[in-house]
Amino acid sequence: MAETIATREAYGKALAEFGAKYENLVVLDADLANATKTDTFKKVFPERHIECGIAEANMMCIAAGLSTCGYIPFASTFAMFASGRAFEQVRNSIGYPHMNVKIGATHAGVTVGEDGASHQCNEDIALMRTIPGMMVIVPSDAVEARAAVEAAIKHTGPVYLRFGRMAVPVINDTPSYKFEAGRGILMADGTDVTIVATGLMVEVSLRARDLLANEGISARVVNIHTIKPLDEEIILDSAKKTGAIVTAEEATVVGGLGGAVSELLSEKLPTPVVKLGINDVFGQSGPAKALLGFYGLTAENVAAKAKAAIALK
Repeated sequence: MAETIATREAYGKALAEFGAKYENLVVLDADLANATKTDTFKKVFPERHIECGIAEANMMCIAAGLSTCGYIPFASTFAMFASGRAFEQVRNSIGYPHMNVKIGATHAGVTVGEDGASHQCNEDIALMRTIPGMMVIVPSDAVEARAAVEAAIKHTGPVYLRFGRMAVPVINDTPSYKFEAGRGILMADGTDVTIVATGLMVEVSLRARDLLANEGISARVVNIHTIKPLDEEIILDSAKKTGAIVTAEEATVVGGLGGAVSELLSEKLPTPVVKLGINDVFGQSGPAKALLGFYGLTAENVAAKAKAAIALK
Protein backbone atom coordinates (compact mmCIF):
# COMPACT_ATOMS: atom_id res chain seq x y z
CA MET A 1 0.00 0.00 0.00
CA ALA A 2 1.34 3.42 -0.98
CA GLU A 3 2.54 5.81 1.69
CA THR A 4 0.20 8.76 2.27
CA ILE A 5 1.46 12.28 2.98
CA ALA A 6 -0.33 15.62 2.77
CA THR A 7 1.15 17.96 0.20
CA ARG A 8 1.14 20.75 2.82
CA GLU A 9 3.50 18.58 4.92
CA ALA A 10 5.81 18.23 1.95
CA TYR A 11 5.63 21.99 1.40
CA GLY A 12 6.91 22.71 4.90
CA LYS A 13 9.70 20.15 4.64
CA ALA A 14 10.74 21.45 1.23
CA LEU A 15 11.00 25.02 2.50
CA ALA A 16 13.26 23.87 5.34
CA GLU A 17 15.36 21.78 2.96
CA PHE A 18 15.79 24.46 0.32
CA GLY A 19 16.31 27.19 2.90
CA ALA A 20 19.86 25.88 3.31
CA LYS A 21 20.47 25.82 -0.45
CA TYR A 22 18.94 29.21 -1.22
CA GLU A 23 20.02 31.76 1.37
CA ASN A 24 17.73 34.47 -0.01
CA LEU A 25 14.62 32.34 0.55
CA VAL A 26 12.30 33.85 3.16
CA VAL A 27 8.94 32.62 4.39
CA LEU A 28 5.94 34.67 5.47
CA ASP A 29 2.85 33.38 7.24
CA ALA A 30 -0.42 34.84 8.50
CA ASP A 31 -0.95 33.25 11.91
CA LEU A 32 -1.22 29.73 10.44
CA ALA A 33 2.36 28.44 10.50
CA ASN A 34 1.38 25.25 12.32
CA ALA A 35 -1.33 24.47 9.77
CA THR A 36 0.55 25.52 6.62
CA LYS A 37 3.61 23.71 8.01
CA THR A 38 5.89 26.70 7.54
CA ASP A 39 6.76 26.25 11.22
CA THR A 40 9.09 23.48 9.93
CA PHE A 41 11.09 26.20 8.18
CA LYS A 42 10.80 28.52 11.20
CA LYS A 43 12.46 25.97 13.48
CA VAL A 44 15.53 25.89 11.24
CA PHE A 45 15.61 29.50 10.04
CA PRO A 46 13.73 31.62 12.61
CA GLU A 47 15.38 34.83 11.39
CA ARG A 48 14.01 34.24 7.87
CA HIS A 49 10.43 33.48 8.92
CA ILE A 50 8.14 36.51 9.15
CA GLU A 51 4.89 36.21 11.10
CA CYS A 52 2.45 38.73 9.64
CA GLY A 53 -0.53 37.98 11.85
CA ILE A 54 -4.09 37.73 10.57
CA ALA A 55 -3.41 40.20 7.77
CA GLU A 56 -3.12 38.25 4.54
CA ALA A 57 -3.44 41.24 2.21
CA ASN A 58 -0.67 43.04 4.07
CA MET A 59 1.46 39.88 3.92
CA MET A 60 1.25 39.85 0.11
CA CYS A 61 2.45 43.45 -0.04
CA ILE A 62 5.32 42.70 2.36
CA ALA A 63 6.30 39.77 0.14
CA ALA A 64 6.23 42.02 -2.92
CA GLY A 65 8.50 44.50 -1.16
CA LEU A 66 10.94 41.80 -0.10
CA SER A 67 11.18 40.56 -3.67
CA THR A 68 12.46 43.97 -4.78
CA CYS A 69 15.37 43.54 -2.34
CA GLY A 70 16.60 40.30 -3.88
CA TYR A 71 14.75 37.90 -1.62
CA ILE A 72 12.59 34.98 -2.80
CA PRO A 73 9.55 35.23 -0.53
CA PHE A 74 7.01 32.45 0.00
CA ALA A 75 3.78 33.97 1.30
CA SER A 76 1.84 31.18 3.00
CA THR A 77 -1.76 30.88 4.15
CA PHE A 78 -4.95 28.95 3.38
CA ALA A 79 -5.99 28.99 -0.28
CA MET A 80 -9.22 30.79 0.57
CA PHE A 81 -7.30 33.69 2.08
CA ALA A 82 -4.46 33.74 -0.46
CA SER A 83 -6.68 33.83 -3.53
CA GLY A 84 -9.85 35.28 -2.03
CA ARG A 85 -9.19 37.74 0.76
CA ALA A 86 -5.92 38.97 -0.74
CA PHE A 87 -6.86 38.83 -4.43
CA GLU A 88 -6.50 42.58 -5.01
CA GLN A 89 -3.04 42.67 -3.46
CA VAL A 90 -1.94 39.54 -5.34
CA ARG A 91 -3.18 41.09 -8.57
CA ASN A 92 -1.94 44.66 -8.13
CA SER A 93 1.15 44.30 -5.94
CA ILE A 94 2.48 40.95 -7.21
CA GLY A 95 0.94 40.17 -10.60
CA TYR A 96 0.86 43.60 -12.23
CA PRO A 97 4.53 44.47 -11.50
CA HIS A 98 5.46 40.79 -12.06
CA MET A 99 7.15 40.42 -8.68
CA ASN A 100 9.19 37.32 -7.86
CA VAL A 101 6.78 36.17 -5.14
CA LYS A 102 5.70 32.59 -4.49
CA ILE A 103 2.31 31.98 -2.90
CA GLY A 104 2.03 28.80 -0.86
CA ALA A 105 -1.71 28.17 -0.63
CA THR A 106 -2.64 25.25 1.62
CA HIS A 107 -5.97 23.68 2.66
CA ALA A 108 -7.42 23.99 -0.85
CA GLY A 109 -10.54 22.19 -2.08
CA VAL A 110 -13.24 20.22 -0.30
CA THR A 111 -10.70 18.05 1.54
CA VAL A 112 -10.41 20.85 4.10
CA GLY A 113 -13.35 18.83 5.40
CA GLU A 114 -15.13 19.93 8.54
CA ASP A 115 -14.10 23.58 8.13
CA GLY A 116 -16.93 23.85 5.63
CA ALA A 117 -17.80 26.09 2.68
CA SER A 118 -16.17 29.25 4.04
CA HIS A 119 -12.74 27.58 4.02
CA GLN A 120 -13.14 25.12 1.13
CA CYS A 121 -11.63 27.14 -1.68
CA ASN A 122 -12.63 25.61 -5.00
CA GLU A 123 -12.30 28.85 -6.95
CA ASP A 124 -8.58 29.55 -6.53
CA ILE A 125 -7.32 27.87 -9.70
CA ALA A 126 -9.80 29.85 -11.78
CA LEU A 127 -8.94 33.12 -10.01
CA MET A 128 -5.18 32.73 -10.26
CA ARG A 129 -5.39 31.70 -13.93
CA THR A 130 -6.82 35.12 -14.76
CA ILE A 131 -3.79 37.04 -13.43
CA PRO A 132 -1.38 37.74 -16.33
CA GLY A 133 1.99 36.09 -15.86
CA MET A 134 0.95 34.01 -12.83
CA MET A 135 2.18 30.42 -12.90
CA VAL A 136 -0.28 27.99 -11.27
CA ILE A 137 0.95 24.64 -9.93
CA VAL A 138 -1.13 21.88 -8.28
CA PRO A 139 1.08 18.98 -7.10
CA SER A 140 -0.39 15.47 -7.11
CA ASP A 141 1.61 14.13 -4.16
CA ALA A 142 4.41 14.87 -1.69
CA VAL A 143 7.18 14.08 -4.20
CA GLU A 144 5.72 16.49 -6.71
CA ALA A 145 5.10 19.12 -4.03
CA ARG A 146 8.80 19.13 -3.11
CA ALA A 147 9.83 19.37 -6.75
CA ALA A 148 7.32 22.16 -7.37
CA VAL A 149 8.75 24.25 -4.53
CA GLU A 150 12.24 24.18 -6.01
CA ALA A 151 10.88 24.84 -9.49
CA ALA A 152 9.09 27.89 -8.10
CA ILE A 153 12.31 29.10 -6.48
CA LYS A 154 14.16 28.81 -9.78
CA HIS A 155 11.37 30.51 -11.77
CA THR A 156 11.54 34.29 -12.02
CA GLY A 157 8.06 35.68 -11.52
CA PRO A 158 4.92 35.03 -9.47
CA VAL A 159 3.89 31.44 -8.74
CA TYR A 160 0.74 30.12 -7.06
CA LEU A 161 1.27 26.69 -5.47
CA ARG A 162 -1.82 24.78 -4.31
CA PHE A 163 -1.48 22.27 -1.47
CA GLY A 164 -3.96 20.06 0.38
CA ARG A 165 -4.71 19.25 4.00
CA MET A 166 -5.52 15.57 3.57
CA ALA A 167 -2.82 12.91 3.30
CA VAL A 168 -2.76 11.46 -0.23
CA PRO A 169 -0.91 8.45 -1.71
CA VAL A 170 2.63 8.96 -2.98
CA ILE A 171 2.62 8.05 -6.68
CA ASN A 172 5.73 9.75 -8.07
CA ASP A 173 8.45 7.99 -6.05
CA THR A 174 10.08 6.45 -9.12
CA PRO A 175 13.61 6.84 -10.51
CA SER A 176 12.21 8.12 -13.81
CA TYR A 177 10.12 10.90 -12.26
CA LYS A 178 11.01 14.37 -13.49
CA PHE A 179 9.23 17.62 -12.72
CA GLU A 180 9.33 20.38 -15.28
CA ALA A 181 7.14 23.44 -14.79
CA GLY A 182 4.73 23.84 -17.69
CA ARG A 183 5.09 20.24 -18.88
CA GLY A 184 2.49 17.56 -18.27
CA ILE A 185 3.42 13.98 -17.43
CA LEU A 186 2.09 10.90 -19.21
CA MET A 187 1.31 8.58 -16.29
CA ALA A 188 -0.16 5.78 -18.40
CA ASP A 189 -0.84 5.36 -22.10
CA GLY A 190 -4.14 4.39 -23.67
CA THR A 191 -6.11 4.54 -26.91
CA ASP A 192 -9.83 5.00 -26.14
CA VAL A 193 -9.98 8.06 -23.85
CA THR A 194 -7.65 10.47 -22.04
CA ILE A 195 -8.09 11.43 -18.41
CA VAL A 196 -6.40 14.77 -17.77
CA ALA A 197 -6.06 15.22 -14.01
CA THR A 198 -4.45 17.49 -11.47
CA GLY A 199 -3.73 17.34 -7.74
CA LEU A 200 -5.10 14.39 -5.79
CA MET A 201 -7.28 13.44 -8.76
CA VAL A 202 -4.21 12.06 -10.57
CA GLU A 203 -4.02 9.06 -8.23
CA VAL A 204 -7.81 8.68 -8.38
CA SER A 205 -7.61 8.69 -12.18
CA LEU A 206 -4.98 5.96 -12.20
CA ARG A 207 -7.36 3.78 -10.19
CA ALA A 208 -10.14 4.67 -12.62
CA ARG A 209 -7.91 3.49 -15.45
CA ASP A 210 -7.70 0.06 -13.81
CA LEU A 211 -11.49 -0.09 -13.51
CA LEU A 212 -11.86 0.80 -17.19
CA ALA A 213 -9.26 -1.80 -18.18
CA ASN A 214 -11.42 -4.45 -16.52
CA GLU A 215 -14.15 -3.48 -19.00
CA GLY A 216 -11.79 -3.57 -21.97
CA ILE A 217 -11.43 0.21 -22.20
CA SER A 218 -7.93 1.64 -22.70
CA ALA A 219 -7.44 4.95 -20.89
CA ARG A 220 -4.52 7.34 -21.10
CA VAL A 221 -3.80 9.33 -17.91
CA VAL A 222 -2.05 12.70 -18.01
CA ASN A 223 -0.89 14.60 -14.94
CA ILE A 224 -1.20 18.33 -15.48
CA HIS A 225 0.59 19.68 -12.41
CA THR A 226 1.10 23.08 -14.04
CA ILE A 227 -2.26 24.47 -15.06
CA LYS A 228 -0.74 27.75 -16.21
CA PRO A 229 1.14 27.76 -18.49
CA LEU A 230 -0.76 24.77 -19.82
CA ASP A 231 1.13 22.05 -21.68
CA GLU A 232 -0.75 22.34 -24.95
CA GLU A 233 1.39 19.77 -26.73
CA ILE A 234 0.52 16.80 -24.48
CA ILE A 235 -3.19 17.64 -24.45
CA LEU A 236 -3.44 18.10 -28.21
CA ASP A 237 -1.45 14.90 -28.75
CA SER A 238 -3.77 13.03 -26.37
CA ALA A 239 -6.86 14.39 -28.11
CA LYS A 240 -5.53 13.24 -31.48
CA LYS A 241 -4.71 9.75 -30.22
CA THR A 242 -7.84 9.02 -28.16
CA GLY A 243 -10.52 11.39 -29.49
CA ALA A 244 -12.15 11.95 -26.09
CA ILE A 245 -11.09 13.82 -22.93
CA VAL A 246 -12.12 13.76 -19.28
CA THR A 247 -10.74 16.41 -16.91
CA ALA A 248 -10.59 15.69 -13.18
CA GLU A 249 -9.88 18.23 -10.44
CA GLU A 250 -10.72 18.97 -6.81
CA ALA A 251 -11.88 22.45 -7.80
CA THR A 252 -14.70 24.18 -9.59
CA VAL A 253 -15.17 23.15 -13.21
CA VAL A 254 -15.87 26.83 -13.94
CA GLY A 255 -12.54 28.22 -15.07
CA GLY A 256 -10.30 25.52 -13.59
CA LEU A 257 -8.38 22.74 -15.32
CA GLY A 258 -11.49 21.69 -17.22
CA GLY A 259 -11.97 25.23 -18.45
CA ALA A 260 -8.33 25.54 -19.52
CA VAL A 261 -8.42 22.26 -21.47
CA SER A 262 -11.78 23.10 -23.06
CA GLU A 263 -10.53 26.52 -24.15
CA LEU A 264 -7.52 24.96 -25.84
CA LEU A 265 -9.35 22.18 -27.61
CA SER A 266 -12.28 24.30 -28.77
CA GLU A 267 -9.82 26.59 -30.53
CA LYS A 268 -7.17 24.20 -31.85
CA LEU A 269 -8.68 20.70 -32.02
CA PRO A 270 -12.42 20.33 -31.25
CA THR A 271 -12.74 17.19 -29.12
CA PRO A 272 -15.44 15.91 -26.74
CA VAL A 273 -14.59 17.00 -23.19
CA VAL A 274 -16.38 15.84 -20.03
CA LYS A 275 -15.43 17.84 -16.93
CA LEU A 276 -15.34 16.36 -13.43
CA GLY A 277 -14.96 18.63 -10.44
CA ILE A 278 -17.13 20.80 -8.20
CA ASN A 279 -20.18 21.69 -10.27
CA ASP A 280 -20.89 25.36 -9.51
CA VAL A 281 -21.84 24.74 -5.88
CA PHE A 282 -20.31 25.59 -2.53
CA GLY A 283 -18.77 22.93 -0.33
CA GLN A 284 -20.18 21.75 2.96
CA SER A 285 -18.87 20.49 6.26
CA GLY A 286 -17.93 16.82 6.60
CA PRO A 287 -15.05 14.32 6.67
CA ALA A 288 -12.70 14.86 3.72
CA LYS A 289 -13.06 11.40 2.22
CA ALA A 290 -16.84 11.50 2.57
CA LEU A 291 -16.92 14.82 0.73
CA LEU A 292 -14.86 13.42 -2.12
CA GLY A 293 -17.50 10.74 -2.47
CA PHE A 294 -20.38 13.20 -2.15
CA TYR A 295 -19.02 15.36 -4.98
CA GLY A 296 -18.22 12.38 -7.17
CA LEU A 297 -14.45 12.74 -7.00
CA THR A 298 -13.96 8.97 -7.03
CA ALA A 299 -12.36 6.41 -9.30
CA GLU A 300 -15.77 4.95 -10.10
CA ASN A 301 -17.11 8.31 -11.22
CA VAL A 302 -14.00 9.13 -13.26
CA ALA A 303 -14.54 5.82 -15.05
CA ALA A 304 -18.20 6.69 -15.64
CA LYS A 305 -17.23 10.08 -17.05
CA ALA A 306 -14.70 8.41 -19.32
CA LYS A 307 -17.39 6.18 -20.79
CA ALA A 308 -19.62 9.23 -21.25
CA ALA A 309 -16.80 11.00 -23.12
CA ILE A 310 -16.25 7.97 -25.37
CA ALA A 311 -19.97 7.98 -26.21
CA LEU A 312 -19.60 11.53 -27.53
CA LYS A 313 -17.06 10.58 -30.20
